[in-house]
Amino acid sequence: MNEKIFAEGMKCLKAEVSPCQTERLCEYSRLLVEWNEKMNLTAVTDPDGIAVKHFLDSVLPIYNTKLKDCGSVADVGTGAGFPGLPMAIMMPQSEFTLIDSLNKRVKFLNTVVEALGLNNVKCFHGRAEELGRNPDFRERFDAVVSRAVANMTVLSEYCLPYVKVGGIFVALKADNSEEELEAARPMIGTLGGTVEDVVHAPLPMSDITRDLIIIRKTKPTAEKFPRRADKIKKSAKK
Repeated sequence: MNEKIFAEGMKCLKAEVSPCQTERLCEYSRLLVEWNEKMNLTAVTDPDGIAVKHFLDSVLPIYNTKLKDCGSVADVGTGAGFPGLPMAIMMPQSEFTLIDSLNKRVKFLNTVVEALGLNNVKCFHGRAEELGRNPDFRERFDAVVSRAVANMTVLSEYCLPYVKVGGIFVALKADNSEEELEAARPMIGTLGGTVEDVVHAPLPMSDITRDLIIIRKTKPTAEKFPRRADKIKKSAKK
């Protein structure tokens, strides 16, 4: 990654980054590019893009929400580790669980975790809707984050079952997500959530603005959720 751009971006966020954290991100960047040559992890592999669109984008919610106060965080649909791994590097005091449905991506994540010596990260292979019904994962986390491309109706059903009552779900969405959020409000309520805030957060060193949708879990999710993936997607189209 471009260390200078990342450092300037962190200054914009009024956040400190240690030499050890910078070193870990650089090694993560190197492994990402290396593994991307043999499997499709990301289309963004240039140093500037990694610094801004992966690392700064991933840590943006830490400095714009109450994630710092959360002791346990799950990243559902983490892919190549975003936003969960950069968050874990910047929040060593919290425990992170990374979940992805593709085993080869999980193997990559485990390689990164071991190489970086991240003792606060565990990676799991599994479908979000299946692990969300597993007692070891269901309603176990202070916070869930996701940068998945699914719309809010679908994403909420995948993610809210993991959140403890009183915890938060933070979705990283593109700017102008109001219409998508309005369509999702009924399902969010059904799942036990309440929209607490939408933070329009400028992404440093870019002209991009993120919508960070913060949903507070106010009551337990009904046992029938999450449903099978085909039912989740089908109902979202109605």
